[in-house]
Amino acid sequence: MDLIVAADRGLAIGKNGTLLYSVPEDMKYFRRMTQGKTVVMGRKTLESFPGGKPLKNRINSVLSSDKSFAPEGVVAVHSIDELLAEVGQYPADDVMLIGGASLYNLLYTKCRRAYVTWIDAIDPDADSFIPDFHRLEGWRLESESAAVETGGYTVHFACYLNTAL
Repeated sequence: MDLIVAADRGLAIGKNGTLLYSVPEDMKYFRRMTQGKTVVMGRKTLESFPGGKPLKNRINSVLSSDKSFAPEGVVAVHSIDELLAEVGQYPADDVMLIGGASLYNLLYTKCRRAYVTWIDAIDPDADSFIPDFHRLEGWRLESESAAVETGGYTVHFACYLNTAL
């Protein structure tokens, strides 16, 4: 399993259950990186999508502690063990953790790579954050793009490798 996320310089990714930034190049990157794969997310992340509908052309595996949670088009799981067993059925390269913050912080050690879009901004009111892949033991920067101007932001795309796996 890999993870994909967009974060600002303060490691922030969200506020009040929504993304902090709308960055066209990041959205294109996200679609390209997740298309045809199994995407793993929490219930709140699913509910943040338009109409609360799962992403098209992907298997949507959603973790919820609510045992009655079973929306159409979603593979609902109700524990971390159940989630790991579900995604274990697929090749690791075909599974992408897409949020939210609690799942990123809980599962990053199980991820082989972290694809991070770094946004040159800081939102002081953010309430959702990711681990600092620059400083995590066992993680190293594998690649990084040049900066790109998009949607009023300067961004760059980085890939970190979990050397412990």
